[in-house]
Amino acid sequence: MKIHRTLVLAVTQALTDIFRDGIYADKAIERMLKSDARWGSRDRAFIAENTYEMVRYWRLVVAIGFGHWELKKVPNEPSLIRLVGVNLWLKNLRAPIFNFELPNWPEFAGLDSQFVRERRDALAADRKITQSIPDWLDELGEAELGEKWAAELSALNQPAAVVVRANTLKTKKLELEKLLAAEGWESSETRLAPDALVLHKRGNIFQSPVFLQGFFEVQDAGSQCIGAFLRAEPGMRVVDACAGAGGKSLHLAALMENRGSIIALDTEAWKLEELRKRAKRNGVHIIQARPIESSKTIKRLHGTADRLLLDVPCSGLGTLRRNPDAKWKLSPEFLETVRGKQAEILRSYAKILRPGGQLVYATCSILPSENERQVERFLAENPEFEFLEERRISPSTDGFDGFYMARIGRK
Repeated sequence: MKIHRTLVLAVTQALTDIFRDGIYADKAIERMLKSDARWGSRDRAFIAENTYEMVRYWRLVVAIGFGHWELKKVPNEPSLIRLVGVNLWLKNLRAPIFNFELPNWPEFAGLDSQFVRERRDALAADRKITQSIPDWLDELGEAELGEKWAAELSALNQPAAVVVRANTLKTKKLELEKLLAAEGWESSETRLAPDALVLHKRGNIFQSPVFLQGFFEVQDAGSQCIGAFLRAEPGMRVVDACAGAGGKSLHLAALMENRGSIIALDTEAWKLEELRKRAKRNGVHIIQARPIESSKTIKRLHGTADRLLLDVPCSGLGTLRRNPDAKWKLSPEFLETVRGKQAEILRSYAKILRPGGQLVYATCSILPSENERQVERFLAENPEFEFLEERRISPSTDGFDGFYMARIGRK
């Protein structure tokens, strides 16, 4: 396959946006793909795939290309071009079907299959490099998960599948599967979530006429398990206290058959505005989106909810498949701060639940310090609540993003 310089430069610019300017990888790639309307589907795939792969295996690519890892700043353009070449050779070694041939550019001087293979093999014994993870995060994962960490880390380096959730207010899963197939989107069921379909290819699914009619939402299969775990029933009063753009609120509305009420809260009003647009498209009318303006917003809801969802801020470690740049942006200080926020949200927001009600504490992390230990501490300090059930979604065994959820009852 011929390599075009404009595409390689697009990858290097996206990497610069991600590592120098701190832009989220998906946003950086989206912006880059919009910058040239002349690019076809293969060009766009080249840019997106290579950018994501290089972010995912950044430490390995840099160690092979430069012979060391310590990077105090983002490499300049010629060095980034060379790293793209390293990544392309790694692709060839993993799957010869790609058969990329590097052009005779000065940046690729001395860069061939033997060079990359020998350096890769020399680094094979160092998990931190081969799996591309910061030292401190690898040590933390092993300390918290023990022998399970190696399998989880390897699974988190696999690209995430694109999963959609059938909006059962408008369609059924098997009907949606046929509608998508008619548009050229083949899909498969998964046992993990009853309304989920895993797409067989990538593309701009958001332009699908079926999507624009509100027949489905894009939502990881593991994430779909959280709504069902809450056991919300039609007619109930539910509060989604960390709603964001409302993916789980929309799922709850479908599970509740659009009967009852859902109060969706978030500190960022723009996310709730996005939820309002999505709810309209989904045909959902039981969601009230309310910004959290102060502690009074929460106090007014004390003792009113039959069900409470606390999908709290977290490290996001369970979603590295789709957000590989997160591991380079995380820090021990951030983790310490977010654990404090988790404990505070659980402690203060739990009062929204009425006696006899149930809440679900959930994260998209696989670290016990963000999950089980938070729940144990809360229960020890709040005897009016009781532990009911917990569930873990494991990237290595379930094949999707990692999640934790615990159901807690108010006596």
